[in-house]
Amino acid sequence: MKAARDAVELTRQLVRMNTVNPPGSEEACARYLGALLEDAGFQTRYHSFGEGRANLIASLGGSAGKPPICFTGHIDTVPLGMAPWRMDPFAADSDAGKLYGRGSSDMKSGVAAFTVAAVNLAQHLGGTCGVSLVITAGEETGCEGAFHLYRAGMLGQAGAVVVAEPTSNYPLVGHKGVLWLRAKTRGVTAHGSMPERGLNAVYQAARAVVKLEQFRFPDPAHELMGQATLNVGTIRGGLNINSVPDAAEIGIDIRTHPNVDHASLARLLAQQLGAEVELETLMDLDAVYTKPDDPWMQSVFELATPMAGEKPHPRAAAYFTDAAPLSRAYRNPPTVILGPGELQMAHQTDEYCVIERVEQSVACYEQIMLHWCRP
Repeated sequence: MKAARDAVELTRQLVRMNTVNPPGSEEACARYLGALLEDAGFQTRYHSFGEGRANLIASLGGSAGKPPICFTGHIDTVPLGMAPWRMDPFAADSDAGKLYGRGSSDMKSGVAAFTVAAVNLAQHLGGTCGVSLVITAGEETGCEGAFHLYRAGMLGQAGAVVVAEPTSNYPLVGHKGVLWLRAKTRGVTAHGSMPERGLNAVYQAARAVVKLEQFRFPDPAHELMGQATLNVGTIRGGLNINSVPDAAEIGIDIRTHPNVDHASLARLLAQQLGAEVELETLMDLDAVYTKPDDPWMQSVFELATPMAGEKPHPRAAAYFTDAAPLSRAYRNPPTVILGPGELQMAHQTDEYCVIERVEQSVACYEQIMLHWCRP
């Protein structure tokens, strides 16, 4: 229990567990956290969705009059990348006030901080509306764990959500939505020496890519999130150099703001790309956004002021998080993204978190919990 009350030490323990996704193998990490929370009096539930893959839900308190507050974070990490690391990615070594390792910022330090905050307050949560911790697997590959919990109806209720993704302890009022599409073209194969006998699907895809580059969103920019964006992330076609390719695929990554209707946008894209392109939806998540003047958001701004050094100004993130599927499950409660990790270090070689921020975030999370759970 002593180690559980030290968020930096708990971060070290979590970083030393290799949860690179794929394959993930998050279950051991989830059960380690679950044991700490069980010792403090939390009720825990594990939900598996594959070999070695598990989500953890831990809760304490609860009343009929008000739903609990939810703190959420994921324990899988991205791969190490091709570049060599100066620091051992699984040693959790420290240097100059920084703790190094894969997942240190994204986002095991955040998970460690709210776990420790919950353990510290456990004796005060009984008889209140309570706290729920949702610790997920598979976030880095499309929020797999959170979607599993949502589709299975395992999440219950939450009146507010804190997402401990890396923000350098600066509260964000939301993040962009995501619409991932696969554009497919179909042709007719032929020998490469007689291309006139075939129909080249790669040429069709190339024409589609030019249209995608020239596409302009009809909706005005959002006051905080700016304009929606479109990026062609992948293109694949053909099997061998001496054949006319009869199939090609384009991967399209669209990030949207709260005023963009995804269904209307998909129809507009299909119209502009034309009949030779078939669109398939891979992921469709709306933006998460809480108005900055929301009373609870304002309370979070006040509680985060000591860490920020000033009253925070409304900001939002371009990336998406588990908050998107969780917001669906909880019916869009006010949600803040607030974590001790360094956003610029997410997915980077020699990833690190700043030790002081981890320590600061515990006190802030405790205050957010107490503020929500007060009578």
